[in-house]
Amino acid sequence: MRSRRAIRWLLLVVCVVAGLTIAFGDRLHRIPPALIVAVDHDFLPADGYATARIDLRATDGRDLTGLKLQAIEGRSIVRTSIASDGQVAHAIVQTTVQPGTVIFQAKAPNLPPTKFIIRSGLDPTDEFGDGTPDFLRLDAADRQSFRRWFTFLAESTYVQKEDERPKEVIDCAALIRYSYREALKPHDGPWAASLHLPSTPNSASVQKYQYPYTPLSANLFRIEPGPFTPNDLSSNAFAEFADADTLRRFNTHFVSRDLSAARPGDLIFYRQSDAQSPFHSMIFLGRSHFGDGDQWVIYHTGPTGKDPGEIRRVTIDDLKQHPDARWRPVPQNPAFLGVYRWNILREAQ
Repeated sequence: MRSRRAIRWLLLVVCVVAGLTIAFGDRLHRIPPALIVAVDHDFLPADGYATARIDLRATDGRDLTGLKLQAIEGRSIVRTSIASDGQVAHAIVQTTVQPGTVIFQAKAPNLPPTKFIIRSGLDPTDEFGDGTPDFLRLDAADRQSFRRWFTFLAESTYVQKEDERPKEVIDCAALIRYSYREALKPHDGPWAASLHLPSTPNSASVQKYQYPYTPLSANLFRIEPGPFTPNDLSSNAFAEFADADTLRRFNTHFVSRDLSAARPGDLIFYRQSDAQSPFHSMIFLGRSHFGDGDQWVIYHTGPTGKDPGEIRRVTIDDLKQHPDARWRPVPQNPAFLGVYRWNILREAQ
């Protein structure tokens, strides 16, 4: 009798426990929903173009519309874009040219935030061995933007009032350095006002990087021979200043002695052996930003004695008829060194 009662009590306990397990067990062991992050590359070369793809989803399969992705540390070295197709969100992270570590935070409505890390490292590649690192070279869209801004800024010095012109432009190389540096900056209203520009072209700024935010900081111009190496970041291989010959030898490459090969933003170099400063340069504008015609050059004559010199803009036809044959950009003139193109615009043949 006692044995039967014991069995009945045991069965009752088993039933109760089983019921509790069914009723509450799933709730007791359920894991709170969270975001899952999958990154295809967590280390990228800091070349300005490399990308990583990030896929995000919730463990409970909920809709991720409204998800936000933010770089909470190192935000200056990446660009991000994000799109959601409901249950899965996709993000693309693109490096700039500055190496470093970026900590991202992803947040979705009613889910705890989650963090992940992507690192980027210096890319020392110098494809052409010309001393210019590939992280400074521009792609097709950026090359077009650079050419427009470089030629516009050079020509704007000619049309500006004398007291509004940049004080640093005192010779041919200074005009080039000024136009080059400013062409690589972001071109917003305060920037235009600081340079006293009456107008600006309807053209995007260079996107890959913006001066001075590169591993070289403000040192834009190479001043020593040799291909680029990581040691150049801490040596004296680059500087903010470069004269005309240094610009020609270490920052540009030869294109042709035929002026018909010139493109807007290319440089024209001369060597007048009897001058105190023998190397001189001009900027090929192509079409004027401020006038008619499509074959112009601009240059600064440089100082002569007490004369500070002046900025001149002339057509190619007039330059070819220059009274002094030494300044004619024709192959028959031994003083004409030819057309040169910036290394940052260099393309594989």
